[in-house]
Amino acid sequence: MAISKSAKIQGEIDKLKTKIAEQQTKLRELEQNKREAENSEIVEVVRGMSIPLDELAVLLQTIRGGASGQSVPKSEPVKEEN
Repeated sequence: MAISKSAKIQGEIDKLKTKIAEQQTKLRELEQNKREAENSEIVEVVRGMSIPLDELAVLLQTIRGGASGQSVPKSEPVKEEN
């Protein structure tokens, strides 16, 4: 007995869904690897600065602009002319 056209299409759909799932898994793994590589690079830079841990926290807060998290003043909104 011959396979129906709709069964063939369903088979292709199933294959494609499997490939998509595999690619999504691969994407998640690559994103995780990238995040780990970035974290390693950050650690290397910070360690290369030879700053004591207690001073590092103060330095990072200073860079962030203190507790508010704003180091650059907000600009005033631009008024549109009609």
